[in-house]
Amino acid sequence: MENEIINKVANSSLVSLDLEEYYHPGERVVYDLKDNLFQGLILREKDFREFLKNHDWSTYQDKNVAIICSEDAIVPTWAYMLLAIKLEPHAHAIVFGDLTALENKLFYDAISRINIENFRDARVVVKGCSKHPVPTSAYVEITRLLKPVVQSLMFGEPCSTVPLYKRPRA
Repeated sequence: MENEIINKVANSSLVSLDLEEYYHPGERVVYDLKDNLFQGLILREKDFREFLKNHDWSTYQDKNVAIICSEDAIVPTWAYMLLAIKLEPHAHAIVFGDLTALENKLFYDAISRINIENFRDARVVVKGCSKHPVPTSAYVEITRLLKPVVQSLMFGEPCSTVPLYKRPRA
C-alpha cells in the first residue's frame, strides 16, 4: 500500500498535556468592598461587623470570589480577612484581587495537584488551543514544574509544536 496515510503523531511517543482540562467551571464573582464604605470613603468597623453578621453568605456557595475595593479608600487589612472568614465556608475559592488574580489562583491550585512524576522522561507537548482561556501564568507554572523531569517540552499541537526545552544528553 504505497498511498496509505500514516498518522505519525498518533504513533509517536509524545504526551499531550491540555491545561484546559484543569479549568474550574464554577461561577466567578467579584465582591467589591466599596459597597461597605461610609460615604464611599471609610470603612466603619461597627457597621461592617453588623453587615457581616446579617448578610446571607450562602449566596456564594461553590462560587469563586475575587475580593476588591474599587474605590480609592484606605481599607484596613482586617476587613479583607473578615470577609475571607465569612466566605470560606461557602466559596470554592477566594482571592484578594481581580478576576485575573482569581483565574490565576484557580489554575495554580489545579496544576499543583498534577502528579509531575507521570511525566518523568517523557516528551511533553503542552497544548496551546482551548475553548476556555488559560492564563499565561498557568503555562509558566507548568513549565517550571515539568522542566526538571521531562526529556523534552514543547508548546502547541502534536502536529505542529514549538520546541521549548530538551534535556542535554549525559
